[in-house]
Amino acid sequence: MSLRVASVNVNGIRAAFRKGMDRWVAGTTADVILAQEVRAPADVAAALFGEEWQVEVLPSQLKGRAGVAVAWRKDVLSAGEVNGMAVAEVDPSDSGRWLEVALTTGGGTTVRAISAYLHSGQVDTPKLDAKLSHLQRVTERLDQLASDPIPTLVCGDFNVVRTHKDIKNWKGNHNKTSGVLDIEIAYLDRWMNGEWVDVSRHLNGDAQGPYTWWSWRGKAFDNDAGWRIDYHMASPVLAELARDVTVDRAASYDERFSDHAPLLATYDIA
Repeated sequence: MSLRVASVNVNGIRAAFRKGMDRWVAGTTADVILAQEVRAPADVAAALFGEEWQVEVLPSQLKGRAGVAVAWRKDVLSAGEVNGMAVAEVDPSDSGRWLEVALTTGGGTTVRAISAYLHSGQVDTPKLDAKLSHLQRVTERLDQLASDPIPTLVCGDFNVVRTHKDIKNWKGNHNKTSGVLDIEIAYLDRWMNGEWVDVSRHLNGDAQGPYTWWSWRGKAFDNDAGWRIDYHMASPVLAELARDVTVDRAASYDERFSDHAPLLATYDIA
């Protein structure tokens, strides 16, 4: 079968549904939706998705912050082990950022789906320290998962670009803005030049973009002055089953339900 997976930072799921995410969910071909910055309790998020979807939510300990979710179609997949503490720390700002759910198809194939929201950070502040600490914990968890036989897909807002191909204004941001610092990029390079595969680059090659985030301010969206900071990162066996990857960019600024666009990919699994 083909498994269609979408990842999107919803920038507050209640606000996103008010802005049209309900129509996007109703029309999507995705079997799984991995959401970040949910900022809502589990019952609220589940009710928004509706009866067709089973929804697992890991909220942040800080009200109105972070929160990640995994939603899947009940008639396509069933869920097994759920792990929401794999990279968590005592610090409340580190909560609601990493949720693992084992999903099994009707044919008996299990895939581990992870919704990840990595810290945004801020240069020369403790927020950058928190981000780097979180990236280190993610690295440790990825090293553990690399030897696991279950095919694994990590999707979400990583808040880091990889090269000048992933951001419109590289020169103005490189080593000046969080998300474009060499010290952050080194973590992604370690992951995706090692045991993990950047599915977008695997299928699209070394093209500019396509971007997944545009600031609400100014004409960033209209001018496509964006960043590629949302990823499908797969274990090698799963990456080889990836058939396509697309950014579901809104047709116009007014039709956006988030400052991020959904990133979708299809995997031909048994």
